[in-house]
Formats: sequence, structure tokens, C-alpha cells
Amino acid sequence: MFKKSILILAASCMMYSCTTQTENNPFFTEFQTPNGVPPFDQIKLEHYEPAFLKGIEEQNAKIQSIVDNDEAPTFENVIVALDNSSPMLDRVGGVFHNMTEAETTDELTELSIRIAPVLSEHEDNIYLNQGLFKKVNAVYQQKESLGLNSEQQRLLEKKYKEFVRSGANLPADKQARLREINKQLSTLSITFTNNTLNENNAFKLFIDKQEDLAGLPEWFCQSAAEEAKADGQEGKWLFTLHNASRLPFLQYSANRPLREKMYKAYINRGNNNDKNDNKKILSDIISLRLEKARLMGFDCYANFVLDTKMAKNSTNVMDFLNNLWGYALPKAKTEAAELQKLMDKEGKGEKLEAWDWWYYTEKLRKEKFNLEEEDIKPYFKLENVREGAFAVANKLYGITLTKLEGIPVYHPDVEVFEVKANDGSQVGIFYVDYFPRSGKSGGAWMSNYREQQAGVRPLVCNVCSFTKPVGDTPSLLTIDEVETLFHEFGHALHGLLTQCQYKGTSGTNVVRDFVELPSQINEHWATEPEVLKMYAKHYQTGEVIPDSLIEKILKQKTFNQGFMTTELLAAAILDMNLHTLTDTRGIDVVAYEKEAMDRLGLIPQIAPRYRTTYFNHIIGGYEAGYYSYLWANVLDNDAFEAFKEHGIFDKQTADLFRQNVLEKGDSEDPMTLYKNFRGAEPQLDPMLKNRGMK
Repeated sequence: MFKKSILILAASCMMYSCTTQTENNPFFTEFQTPNGVPPFDQIKLEHYEPAFLKGIEEQNAKIQSIVDNDEAPTFENVIVALDNSSPMLDRVGGVFHNMTEAETTDELTELSIRIAPVLSEHEDNIYLNQGLFKKVNAVYQQKESLGLNSEQQRLLEKKYKEFVRSGANLPADKQARLREINKQLSTLSITFTNNTLNENNAFKLFIDKQEDLAGLPEWFCQSAAEEAKADGQEGKWLFTLHNASRLPFLQYSANRPLREKMYKAYINRGNNNDKNDNKKILSDIISLRLEKARLMGFDCYANFVLDTKMAKNSTNVMDFLNNLWGYALPKAKTEAAELQKLMDKEGKGEKLEAWDWWYYTEKLRKEKFNLEEEDIKPYFKLENVREGAFAVANKLYGITLTKLEGIPVYHPDVEVFEVKANDGSQVGIFYVDYFPRSGKSGGAWMSNYREQQAGVRPLVCNVCSFTKPVGDTPSLLTIDEVETLFHEFGHALHGLLTQCQYKGTSGTNVVRDFVELPSQINEHWATEPEVLKMYAKHYQTGEVIPDSLIEKILKQKTFNQGFMTTELLAAAILDMNLHTLTDTRGIDVVAYEKEAMDRLGLIPQIAPRYRTTYFNHIIGGYEAGYYSYLWANVLDNDAFEAFKEHGIFDKQTADLFRQNVLEKGDSEDPMTLYKNFRGAEPQLDPMLKNRGMK
């Protein structure tokens, strides 16, 4: 997942009184550190708000100078000046945004709720500034005669559309209402995501009887014992809703009632009618988004969002998703029938339920492929997997990553690497933060502390929630976690290797349905036999993964893909359904979700990958955009065909991908970039074949 370090952090109270001494606020100047990295050892809670407020003042002054400039409006004195107008806000926003996701506290949450409306108002003040828009429009109207290159044309187009889509052409009364909507959305979004985090942390399944651990691997029990001890319950075992705990529990626990308890706790997050309930919050968000879309002249919010994306409109997206549904659901039903047969063999008379899927899928994997996750985990020591991802990047793009010591970090788990080109020049700095914590949001993402532009090297981070080390046993990853590491590193490569002139077009500043291409194509190398032999080594013996295991891994690549694709599709369709509504009065989002899934014919053993009350993606930038993972999956599978045709480390193919995708950022239309690499538009067949649907 990609998360941009945006200034509108999702969400408040103008001119909060700041009495804290700020003379030594590290955000007030460029960071006085090697490579300009954030000085986490100096940054304190009280530094953020003064820096936001001073950053707003700084940007206001820069914008006023653009407006007051008596010279004729040009690309340089308007568009470039605007692109470079927020250095302090960029510094504080980049750090603060990631901290609220990776290492939040109650104090940070309170501050985010307080500062978000301030930032929302500031953004509106920029885009509704008629003097500034007049200058932008003046440059835009001359675009054909300015002799701009493709990147400059793209930046000009983006800036102009940002103003129009932010209400610059609306009458005053509609602009005023738009401001109120944006403020409300900013605080509602923060509350939603914070509630989800609280729900994750609130559930604790303590087990105090050895027999209730039946089926669970020893390493997992040992980890759960350490978690219980850390929680003050020594002698027990603690299991939580974090992926690294929940998924192995569902996968291996022979205790069906406990599996049900774990599963239901997960799918009912935000839907418990308590202080963390998200139903009313989401219904308000959906209603406000619809109102905003109508103010902007669109019939629904999805069409407002998609107007600037590759997909263009909701009809194209729904046609795409419904087409895939016709392949995925039948395969999922076939898989469910296989699992039911497996259950029937046990003679218990039990009917397959959602909390049984992972457990019996693991049993079926063993039966069909003589393979269990436990057979391959010893070969996937986290550090080795990471070095494998780095080695792939070296062979493809000639870069090397070397660990740096003494760099300030916000948590002991964080490690930092210097990225260099093959000529020894520095490309950027890369942070990794891999283990779950109570203050960390679930899932995985890439973000920036500093974005690349001419003369500025990027600072990029990956944040994940992988299986933690236990005692003397290192972190051993599942196949899914291995692919997630490669996925997020693919996003990082997009942010690190970009070669753009302007911040607004660099790296991951691309449309949402293109941003997942670099991440998802990078996953393909993770399980290529040649690559596995580079990094998959037994953590105890150093033995390279044997061919017999590689063969089994490859044979089961399409195993359970009906389930995986169907749950992803269900969430993407749910997202689109919510955002194509044209009447949201009195909406009950949970009831609406059930109606939508019933219409699809989704089987009861599968829930959408994200249900409405904890669907953080559609709060944090993927609203009317969750389809992007599947849209980009068409691109990445088609793109990897080029590597398979010429060799997975073919230099010419790698150079084409680097030069036309990774380096280009958003400097040209994404389909143009793709066709420049591939020579044609993408085909659907490679994706269907790789998911076992054709």
C-alpha cells in the first residue's frame, strides 16, 4: 500500500495557543543532520504544532509573493513557485503523518484531530485564492505556446486541475460549503482510523489451558507466551487481531470455537456499538463526499474521483470488476466445495464456515501438494528475504543498499540504509520498520520523509507488521509476508529511482490506479526459482531451499486464488457501491454492505477483505480506488511477461521499465508510459492465468 505524506492528514482549531519554547524546533530549518534525515532524537511532541503553524505562515507568504508579482505569469514564477512553496510543511508533514500511523500515542492522536481542520482550511485558502488561481489560469491558457516539455506540461495540467477540482470556479456560497465539508471530512477520517486501531488493540484472546493450543506451531505458542508475559499475564498465551497473530491462529488452531471467536472479533471491528463504533462516522463520510461531488458537478463521488484516473469513470471500473467476478466467484465456490469434502472426511457433520477457511485450506494444501507453511518458513528469515529484495534491485537497476549506523530513528525496530547507484553516487536513504506494535496501524505501506526533485535526494520508508522474532528464533516469514516485503520495496523503488525535475510529478505522485504497478510487479521476483536460490536459506543450517520445495511452491501458486480474488473483488465492489450512491439519506452502512454482497451472490464463507466499519483504505486515499490493486494487477502481470520473454534479469527490459515507469513518476500520462515500456496496452490474460482462472 502507498501512503503519501500529505499535508491534509485526514483531518483541526485555528490559532491554537503555543506557549512552548520553539527556538530549537528542528522543523524550523532544513534538518541539520547527515543527508538531511529527520532528527528523531530531537523531535518532541511540542515541536509539531508550532511547525505546522509556522509552515502555514511560510507558505502563505510565498503564495502572496506569487500573487503580488508584477511580472507576467510564467511557468516558473507561478507553477514552479507554487510547487516549491511549502518546505516546512513538507518536513513536518512527512514525519508527523508517518508517526501517527507507525508509532502513535494518545497525544499524537489528539494533536492530529486538533491540527487537521487547520490544515484543511489552509489548503482551501490556497485553492480558493482567486488571485492565485488567476495566475495559474493565465499560464494554463498559454500552455500551447510556452514550449514546455512533457513533464512541465503534466505539472501545469495537474496544478490547474487541482484548483478546479478544489472549487476555484465555484460561486462564493458553494465555496463556503465546500470548506465546511472538507473540515468535517478531515476530523471524521482521523476518528475512523483511530477507532480501528483501538479496536485492533482492544481484543485480547488469552488462553490458559495447554489443550486449547492444539494445532498451533511451537514457535507461535512461544511468541504468544512472550506476548502474554509482556502484558502481565505470565503463564498464559496471548493472541491478537494483528495479522501476524490472527492469521496463524486461524490457519492452525484446532479449536473451532476459538477460531470463531477470533474471526468474529476481526470482522466486527468498528461495529460493536461502543466508543469505537464507525458506522455513523462512515455514513457521515459517504454523505459528505456525495455532497462534495455534487457541488463539483458530478452525480456521485466515484465519478468525481475517477475523472482524473486511468479508469476515467465508474462505468469502466464496474465493467472491469464485474467481468473479473465472473471468473473469481465460480473458482471460490469450487474451493469451498473441496474444503467441505475435507471436513466431511472427519465425520463431525460440520458445515464450512468463514472461520474454517484458513484452517482447512492449510490441510488441503498439505493433501494436494504435500506442503505446509511450516515447511518453508525456516527458509524465509526476514533479513535474508530483505537482502533478496535488495539483490534483485541490484541485478535489475544496479543499486546497492548498505546499512547505516547512528542514524536517528523513532523506534529501535527501525533500520536505515543508504542507496547508491552503480557509479557510487547516492540515490537516497531508505528506512524499514517491520514489526507490529500497539501504536502501529495494521497492514503495510510506503511513505516519504522527503520527495525527490532536481537536486534533492529522496528519503523513503517501508512500514510493515511481520512475524516477530521469538527467543532465539529469528523472524521467519510466511509466503504472503515475503511477497508483501517485495511489494512495499517496489513502492520504495518508485520513490527512490524517480528522476523528475519537480516534486509534484516525482515518484509515487501518480494516479492511484497506476501507483500499484511498481509494487506489484516487484512481487513477481519473490518466488522465481532463480531468485529463491539467491536468498531462501535455512536459518539454522544455511542450506539453500531445495528444488523439491521450490517446485511445490510454484505448483500451489494458484491455490486458494478463488478465495483471495473474490474477497479482494468484494471489497473493491463494495467501495464502488458506496461511492456511486446518489442518495445517502438514512444509510446504514452495515445493512447496505449485506445487501450489496447478497446481490453479488457472495458466499457466506467469504467476507469482503475489508468490511465497511474498518475499511481504512477508503478513508486514507483509496476511496473509489480500491479497484486499483486489481487494475494494476492487469498491468503488472502483463509487464512481467516482458521479463519472462527476455529473461527476468534482462538488462534491456529492466532499463526500459526503469526509464519509462520508475524514473518518470507522473511526468506523462500513465498509459503512455506503460506503452512506451511494453509497446502496447496491457492484456487481461496474463493476470487470469496467474490467478488460475484461465
